Amino acid sequence: MTENRWIPATGAVLDAELVVPDRPQGTVVFALSSGSGHRDPDNRYIATSLGSAGLASVTTDLLTSAEAQRDVREGRLKFDIGLLTGRMEAVLEWVSADERLNGLDLGFLGADTGTAAALCTAARHSGIRTVVSSDGRPDLAADCLREVRQPTLLIVRCGDPVIIEYNRQAMELLNSDARLEIVSNVQHLFGETSTLERIARLTRDWFSAHLGRARNGR
Repeated sequence: MTENRWIPATGAVLDAELVVPDRPQGTVVFALSSGSGHRDPDNRYIATSLGSAGLASVTTDLLTSAEAQRDVREGRLKFDIGLLTGRMEAVLEWVSADERLNGLDLGFLGADTGTAAALCTAARHSGIRTVVSSDGRPDLAADCLREVRQPTLLIVRCGDPVIIEYNRQAMELLNSDARLEIVSNVQHLFGETSTLERIARLTRDWFSAHLGRARNGR
């Protein structure tokens, strides 16, 4: 069951959706910078996929809807990685205070510029187990990448050569166990697995391997 949540942060209250399966084995925090990503059907699909693997999810917008609307004109806040990272810290504090999530292994899933905030936050917190980026901008975390020690999966759709190059540049700076997956853009025709399904499966399998039972050998 999806629960709407509001997370206090400096200068803002962040919208989030929380999904907690029975006996969760870990928690995945989505780091999104669109202002409405917690309602995006693709993100909800991925959260459902994670839940099927026993992983809780906190799908969080690091900008408020008003900020995101203003940013359509200004194009500034979503690239303010310091601001987004500070809000990720607020989300971490909120997660640690939730009795159902506190003590569970924790991973980050970033998209767009939210990826940079996720990586910079992970660089500061060794307790974060792993990071996944989906069509993200890890290059915007260049100052933090050498400090990231967590296993990192970078997923990019093959139709965007610029984003692919940004991710390749980031791979060269990461000191952690990192992998780049380029996913072909396909529609769900004639039995083909859709792009979203492939991304969801890669994401679920990566977190399942690094959080909870699999990581601890339980």
